[in-house]
Amino acid sequence: MLEKLEKDHYYHIYNRGINSSNIFMSDDNMDYFLKLIDKHLKEKIEVIAYCLMNNHFHLITKVNTEGPIATQSLSNLFNAYAKAFNKQQNRTGSLFEKHFKRKKILNEEYLKNLILYVHKNPQNHKVINDFRNYKFTSFNSYLTSSSPEKNYVVSLFENIENFKFAHEKDLQGFENLAGQETHTTNTSIP
Repeated sequence: MLEKLEKDHYYHIYNRGINSSNIFMSDDNMDYFLKLIDKHLKEKIEVIAYCLMNNHFHLITKVNTEGPIATQSLSNLFNAYAKAFNKQQNRTGSLFEKHFKRKKILNEEYLKNLILYVHKNPQNHKVINDFRNYKFTSFNSYLTSSSPEKNYVVSLFENIENFKFAHEKDLQGFENLAGQETHTTNTSIP
């Protein structure tokens, strides 16, 4: 059974193309997906970190509305993107694997490690040598803008310098993150 989304909680939302096929064929596709995030999730779900890869995506989110509304908003996002992608690519059928995956983030240590994992995903998949140069993650947005949620995330690392430093370190235990439990028990997320 799929985990239900709850208001005021953080989640890792992720999915990939059916049969691991590409869901993004170009930068324009990725830009369009980001625009749809703004359109469908605004004020309901805040995306605090993301990474878009050719055949999958990761979103770290905070749900700001009731669970059923949040779930419907995400479904609307994925359906709108799939419909536009299918039309553009002259294809039919499902684009994504069944339901989007979601994992509640229960503590700050896991949230910190997940942010690092998501931002470094392109480098971990050997798409690029330096994740900082990959256009479709939220890493660089932390260096150039702020919001209450971004300030909260940076505070998890103490400050922006430690945020950048933490991204330089090798990740431990996050080689295959999707749905894996961590062995840390730390501060619960407020």
